[in-house]
Amino acid sequence: MRVAFAGTPEFALPALAALIESHSVVGVLTQPDRPSGRGRRLRASPVKELAQAHQLPLLQPASLRDEAVRARLAAWSPDVLVVVAYGLILPATVLALPRLGCLNIHASLLPRWRGAAPVQRAILAGDSVTGVTIMSMDEGLDTGPILLTREIAIGSDDTAGSLAATLAGLGAEALLAALAGLAAGTLAAHPQPGVGITYAAKIAKSEASIDWSRDAALIERQVRAFNPWPVAETTLGGERLRIHSAKVSAGNESLKETKSLENGDIVLVRDGIMLVKCGQGLLEVRQVQKPGGRVLAVSEFAHNLDLAGRRLG
Repeated sequence: MRVAFAGTPEFALPALAALIESHSVVGVLTQPDRPSGRGRRLRASPVKELAQAHQLPLLQPASLRDEAVRARLAAWSPDVLVVVAYGLILPATVLALPRLGCLNIHASLLPRWRGAAPVQRAILAGDSVTGVTIMSMDEGLDTGPILLTREIAIGSDDTAGSLAATLAGLGAEALLAALAGLAAGTLAAHPQPGVGITYAAKIAKSEASIDWSRDAALIERQVRAFNPWPVAETTLGGERLRIHSAKVSAGNESLKETKSLENGDIVLVRDGIMLVKCGQGLLEVRQVQKPGGRVLAVSEFAHNLDLAGRRLG
């Protein structure tokens, strides 16, 4: 099958790699190079790098509404356009180009978590399951009919990074199954349910700030959902401190001792954890990072520091 591909970040790589192995990729769309790092040097997207490594035709338009861009896409004569975390809205003229339409890999079980940040929102909400949806695209926000889904459990240790990597691989497998079904005429799309719709708003960096008056379980999910970006953070002695790993404390031996403490107070540092009082429960902080520094285990961070009794936030 002649397949055009539109994608930008690392999440899109397994799907593109799978298509290169099993189909004829006639062209790739990705976002323009962006400034990155302290030097603000232009950096190619992961999808661009993979496309160039395989010498695939490549377009990096700032918009898909330009008639010249649409003509280039039409010249590729794709049977289908696969879209994975591309980052640009596809206008109706582009959606109508491929013979079999445009397919999207979405990292949730639609209609739950339509929108920009389905992986993070699922973790934040405490969902026990998630998955991928292969959807036939329309002009709405993740509203198109569903071709197939694949479901997985969300692990108690899953971060947004680890869960996204798992879903990227699962999405690539599901995509190949969907394309095979379309080619054989055995797969039909069905409308999304009208109930259970939720929206996964784009993550704001301000959401990373920890409020220690909240339940420890909610803060743990915040830490997992915002790893690797924007990373949950607090302050210690007026200096920003990022928290990369934390778990709700399963022990209750210290709860009575902490009733007189304030939220955010460090109860103790022991056995590689920093135990912090929350609005409800205790949080075991395990990995932290100071500005400009590397990620440290608490045992290394707390070496020669007297942290017990100090307050975070």
